[in-house]
Amino acid sequence: MYRKYFKRLIDFLLSLIGIIIICPILIILAILIKLNSKGPILFKQKRLGEGGEAFFIYKFRTMVVNAENIGDGLKVKSESDSRITKVGKVLRKLSLDELPQLFNVIVGNMSLVGPRPPVTYHPYDGYENYPGWAKKRFEVKPGITGYAQVKVRNNASWDERIKYDNKYVNNVTLVNDLKILIETILVVFKSKDIYKS
Repeated sequence: MYRKYFKRLIDFLLSLIGIIIICPILIILAILIKLNSKGPILFKQKRLGEGGEAFFIYKFRTMVVNAENIGDGLKVKSESDSRITKVGKVLRKLSLDELPQLFNVIVGNMSLVGPRPPVTYHPYDGYENYPGWAKKRFEVKPGITGYAQVKVRNNASWDERIKYDNKYVNNVTLVNDLKILIETILVVFKSKDIYKS
């Protein structure tokens, strides 16, 4: 009942209220990003969502322009990565770079809680190349945060994270979503496993 009828409504209302409340913070962060480095304020990237459908995710830009094609590509091993801007280090540490995804939730291609959406070409090249067991994670909308995020964050292989995602898909409830949201706040303040070790 919750997954089918109420999750989307709660996502929309909480995201709308959240955007209204933190609007001044969003404006300040946008100004800081613009003053700190050349390039756009937002980082746009194509990701895989529910049913394997591609969509654009939005984040505050924390790295230099074209960072994916410089150095280690998608891998960011530590905050000392030269591609990360000064403001970007702070945004990443506090996960503030994820805030624009509230607009993704409003639009309807993301949820507050769900599996994190992967890029279209990694860890598998396209939805059709995911093994059957791994496609289960795409049965729900991807989330700003998720079960794998609070349990292992980035300190695990993609296949390990997908197993946590599948556990979430098997038990989507209001209670679980609230627990994950609370745990996310705790994980962010601990700044744990931001970078893959």
